[in-house]
Amino acid sequence: MEIGHKLKELRLKNELTLEELASRSEVTKGFLSQLERDLTSPNIAALENILEALGTTLGEFFKEEEDKRYVFTKEDYFVDERENECIEWIVPNAQKNVMEPVLLHLHPKKKTRVITSYDGEEFGYVLKGELELFMDDKKHAVKQGETFYISGVNSHYLFNPSKDDTDVLWISTPPQF
Repeated sequence: MEIGHKLKELRLKNELTLEELASRSEVTKGFLSQLERDLTSPNIAALENILEALGTTLGEFFKEEEDKRYVFTKEDYFVDERENECIEWIVPNAQKNVMEPVLLHLHPKKKTRVITSYDGEEFGYVLKGELELFMDDKKHAVKQGETFYISGVNSHYLFNPSKDDTDVLWISTPPQF
């Protein structure tokens, strides 16, 4: 396994010269230079000393980075059919992210649960149909092609006044669904 490039990146990240790292890890500057160019391999004890001087461990150094996905298809969606609505989580495991987008299909004459006060924000885009946003004891009509952007400070919910499903792209930060 070629580890030299990764070691050099860590050394530079820690703003250490070859000489400083050699001194801290009790190996020679020449050995480190060869190691960074993958011309030699260290024994486990030497590598542990070098990694300790770089502020990491063998486990962290060799930890496989998970493949980060950027594109998701319908096959990745998680669908949760409920009495009043159907929620499609369109980004897998989005609750671990800063924001959480969902597709909400709000059934006719039904409302979402009341979202109580929290420190965050929400954005909604009505893709199909219409809805009423209830917040601060006021009703706000939102039609197809229109959006809403609200603070989570106030309790609120959505209601579908029509006879057909209303589809909403709803994004919250932090995740609320």
